[in-house]
Amino acid sequence: QLQLVESGGGSVQPGGSLRLSCAASGATLESRTIGWYRHAPGKGREEVSCISSSGTVTYYNSPAKGRFTISRDTAGNTVDLQMTSLRPEDTAWYYCAEHTTDCYGPVLSWGQGTQVTVSS
Repeated sequence: QLQLVESGGGSVQPGGSLRLSCAASGATLESRTIGWYRHAPGKGREEVSCISSSGTVTYYNSPAKGRFTISRDTAGNTVDLQMTSLRPEDTAWYYCAEHTTDCYGPVLSWGQGTQVTVSS
């Protein structure tokens, strides 16, 4: 099972930016469909964004559209989530996950998560 590791979380003021990164321990993420999820206090988990194994298909949920960008690094080692214009409601634990097939398929493995706090 792929071991995923997230990094890049932290505290930022509203309007600020953060770049989250997802890597695999001992493996690359090339040719894998990877999603970014978040879980906010008192709310259910939601998929924020996803990138297909080929990189040609990306998904963003409504809150993320226009503010977040998912991408792969050229070496295929990480899948990053660039988050801009952050809002207090973006405060959550963020997790990356590998999907079995496409962005709508089941999740195979989860990372441990990285915390994002947006507050003035």
